[in-house]
Amino acid sequence: MSYSDCIDIECSPEAVFAVVTDLPRMDRLSPENTGGEWIGGAAGPKVGAKFKGTNARDKDAWNTIAKVVIYEPPHQFAFNVTFKVFNIARWEFAIESAPGGCRVTETWTDRRNALVRKQGDSDGFNRAEFTKESIRTTLERLKKFCEQAGE
Repeated sequence: MSYSDCIDIECSPEAVFAVVTDLPRMDRLSPENTGGEWIGGAAGPKVGAKFKGTNARDKDAWNTIAKVVIYEPPHQFAFNVTFKVFNIARWEFAIESAPGGCRVTETWTDRRNALVRKQGDSDGFNRAEFTKESIRTTLERLKKFCEQAGE
């Protein structure tokens, strides 16, 4: 299962790329990620770099590990997320030039197996529906942040 959404931003692809690859400060964009830190000697994004993310929703809080799998400035950034030993998701940002700035496409791919998906959605929470709203929120916050910073 995968879902994508996009938004046009009046800002350079380079400036937007710098914001979406700054995972320790993703909390300014994401309704669920609260930040985190690069681990394993990584000081920033590059293929193979790992990031410990902190997350919260309602009264729940948890940590994940993200591993950068694509880093192609200023056009593409992707990372796979795991929780303990489980594959959880792949997040991708694609940035292309557009009139007046750029177009950003954010894609989420659910990498959970059927058992983990069923358990995760068992309390009435629907990860796919939540993530669709989360992506829209993240993109709108990204647009606002980048366009205000560009002024």
